[in-house]
Amino acid sequence: MTAKIIDGKAIAARIRSEVKQAVEKRAAEGKTAPGLATVLVGDNPASEVYVRNKQKACAEVGINSFGHNLPANSTQQEVESLVRQLSADPKVNGILVQLPLPGHLDEEKVLTAIDLAKDVDGFHPVNIGRLAQKGREPMFVPCTPAGCMVLLEEAGAQISGANAVVLGRSNIVGMPVALLLVKANATVTIVHSRTKDIPSVLRSADIIIAAIGQPEFVKKDWVKSGAYVIDVGINQKEDPTAKRGYRLVGDVAFDEVSEVAAAITPVPGGVGPMTIAMLLRNTLHAAELADQA
Repeated sequence: MTAKIIDGKAIAARIRSEVKQAVEKRAAEGKTAPGLATVLVGDNPASEVYVRNKQKACAEVGINSFGHNLPANSTQQEVESLVRQLSADPKVNGILVQLPLPGHLDEEKVLTAIDLAKDVDGFHPVNIGRLAQKGREPMFVPCTPAGCMVLLEEAGAQISGANAVVLGRSNIVGMPVALLLVKANATVTIVHSRTKDIPSVLRSADIIIAAIGQPEFVKKDWVKSGAYVIDVGINQKEDPTAKRGYRLVGDVAFDEVSEVAAAITPVPGGVGPMTIAMLLRNTLHAAELADQA
C-alpha cells in the first residue's frame, strides 16, 4: 500500500484563515485585536528564527505581537519580572516564553509566573496538570501536541480504542501528546532511551507519534500495515547533492514507511506548520476568554 500524505501545510493554512476571519470579525464588532507577547532570552539562532516566524504569522492574521528580547545572562528575577508585567498588561492576551531557556534559569518558575489565562503555549504546570487529570480540562493545550491530534483526526484515524506509541518523553511534545491520546481513549505506550526492544513495541501500534530526535529512526519493518504515523522530528542529514549540503528528515524513514502506513506526515510540511497555527488559535481563544472576564 502507499500511505496517504497528511498535508500539514494545507491544514495549517486553513486554520490560519479561520483565525484571520475571526480576528476581522472582532474588529468589525469593535473589539480589540488579540495580542501575543514573545519572550526570548539569549541569542540562540534557532529560537530567534522560531520567534520571528511566530511574529510574522501574527501579522498575517491581524494579531498584535510584542517582542521582548533579554540578554543570555539575565537573572531569574529579571525574567520572572518581565513575565509578570506582561501578565498584568491588558493588551497582551497570550505570553510565549521561547524554550529552551539558558541553563542557569529555572524554567518551571518562569512558566509558573505566566497568568494561566495567557498561557497560550500550554506549558504552565497547572495546565499540564489538568491535562493529566481525568475530568479536568486545561485552558490551553501545548501547540505541537495539539497539532498532532488535529492531523490524526484530519487523516481519519480512529483514536478511541487504538494502540498508540509515542517515541520520546519530552515536556514539550512526548508527554503532552501521550496525555492527549489517553484523553481521546487510546491505549498509550511511551518509548524512550531505556525501552527494551523498541521495534517490537512499535509493531503493535495503530498510531505512532515520533518525537525522539533521531534521523530516520523508525524503519519499515517496525511499522504494521495500516498504521497512522505522525513524524514530529526535524533533523539535518548530510546530502552532498543538496544546495546546503544537507536535507531535512524526520524521525521516520519516510520513503520506506510510506509503503506500509495508512497515512504519514512529511518532513518538512507535516507537523511543523501546525505548531504556529495552533498558537494563533490559542491566542485568539485567550482574547475571547478576556472578553468574558
